[in-house]
This record gives sequence, structure tokens and C-alpha cells, in this order.
Amino acid sequence: MNNFEFKNPTKIIFGKDSIEKLENEIPKDAKVLLLYGGGSIKKNGIYDQVKTALTKVEVIEFGGIPANPEYSVLMDALKVIKDETLAIY
Repeated sequence: MNNFEFKNPTKIIFGKDSIEKLENEIPKDAKVLLLYGGGSIKKNGIYDQVKTALTKVEVIEFGGIPANPEYSVLMDALKVIKDETLAIY
């Protein structure tokens, strides 16, 4: 068996007014990668709410991700992460 360590520091904030809490969860000097699919995030208003909540940090967008994306789409997203020198928290 191979030795390994696994860390999963996922925090889930769910419920009414949760988007407003984003500002307190993100370091002030962070760059945020905003990943989203088609148009529903913009049609239902979530996009605008998130952008408003993230006005104090730099936001890099990667939109138009289809359901069950092809490998090439994931590689395009990875290129954005590398090009923008985004930190992984």
C-alpha cells in the first residue's frame, strides 16, 4: 500500500443570505476564479449577487462550462488558473 495524506478543507455555507457571507470567507488579497455553466446563473440573478459580494477581491471568470465537460474544457480552465497565478486554498 502507498502512504498518503489527504486534506479536504471544504466549508459549506448554505441557506438564505449565504452569498452575502462570501466577503468574510475570502482573504482580501485573493484572486477568485468564478466558474459557471450556461445562462441560468445570470437569468436567476445569482451571478449579479456573487459579483456584488466579491467587489473587494479580484475575480477571474471562466463561464460557459457545459454539463459533463470534455477534457479540453477542463484543460482550458487549468490554463486560466496557471496564467492568473491563482492560489488554491
